[in-house]
Amino acid sequence: MTLLHIEEPAGRAGAWHTGHPLWRLGFRPFYLCAALFAALAVPLWMAQYYGWIRGGLAGLLHVGFAWHMHEMVFGMAAAVVVGFLYTAGYNWTGLWTPVRGKLAALVMLWLLGRVAMLLAPPVAAAVIDWLFLPLAAWPLWRVMQQSGNKRNYFLVGLLGLMAAANGVFHAITLGWLALAPTAPIQAAILVIVIMESAIGTRIIPMFTRNGAPGTTPLVQPKLDRVSLGLLAASSLAWVASAPAWLFAPLALAAAALVLLRLWRWQALRTLSLPLLWVMHLSYAWIAAGFVLLALAAWQLVSASAGFHALAVGSMAGLIMGMMTRTTLGHTGRALKAGRAERVMFVLIQVSALCRVLSALGWDSGAGVVLLVSAACWAVAFGLYAAVYRPYLSSARTDGKPG
Repeated sequence: MTLLHIEEPAGRAGAWHTGHPLWRLGFRPFYLCAALFAALAVPLWMAQYYGWIRGGLAGLLHVGFAWHMHEMVFGMAAAVVVGFLYTAGYNWTGLWTPVRGKLAALVMLWLLGRVAMLLAPPVAAAVIDWLFLPLAAWPLWRVMQQSGNKRNYFLVGLLGLMAAANGVFHAITLGWLALAPTAPIQAAILVIVIMESAIGTRIIPMFTRNGAPGTTPLVQPKLDRVSLGLLAASSLAWVASAPAWLFAPLALAAAALVLLRLWRWQALRTLSLPLLWVMHLSYAWIAAGFVLLALAAWQLVSASAGFHALAVGSMAGLIMGMMTRTTLGHTGRALKAGRAERVMFVLIQVSALCRVLSALGWDSGAGVVLLVSAACWAVAFGLYAAVYRPYLSSARTDGKPG
């Protein structure tokens, strides 16, 4: 099968012209849209949470707890996951994932989903929003199938699980299922954690070996498989509401192996290299999240603390680390963090820490720690959008496709 040829755009077409560099590979529009959305959605949720949205606007916008949970996972995170997998899929298979018009159509569907979740009637919002993940997963499956890339089939399967969880969420909010809306959100977060754990297992030691001179990360495939298996088993046990005597030991064992592998990957030798330490530290939040979930199973802390450790610490931290690294590498730039990247990485870690502390009850009556977390989050993603927009919307500096 011949590769799709991408020609240089004629003239100075606007970004919505499908010949624009923005549409040359999946990471470009999805990273930019996800960052902008993340920077806006959390302040909007804080405004609703603290009662700052009043009058007719409060009745117009469907901003609530369920909206916040859904949009962070099935809105922001899903866009980054799809953008990353489209880019990685092209590298893995040598076949083009959606570009140009097809990519623009998928991005438009994702944007319509965000607008619908905010403004549309529930049934219309459910249909528009749910369609994105299945339609985004199909072309990824096709290129893997055509290339025989069986090793990564499971990633398409995980996208399918996310789509199923999203369908359950909408069925709950429409009154068709008598479950708490947190259940499918938590399931989707755990699916993303498994995805990022598997990908991180492949790339973090490699990036460390290549980017930190003198390091020799120890990789043991058998130990990696056991670690990923424990994470999957713990996640399944949580979703199935397994008793504490079963879930907690599984979660603690999974956390211990994550930390052991990070130690063997020589995480402490990356402290002077922001593009590396952000990935190691964010991966460590997986262990923190599962420890907190074990404590939650014993009713010692709230489950919110564990899931925010996973969602803000590991998920958003790795998203920030991979968005910067992918953008720099796939636009032909040097893999080197400047002042802006260091600020982004520190802010997202501070946001995670503050959000977990707030969930643990270490906050003031006015919720100052929670507001600090939200502010750090918004500034981090806003800074990414501002600094990286020119990179994402211009041709590669080395003249290569993508």
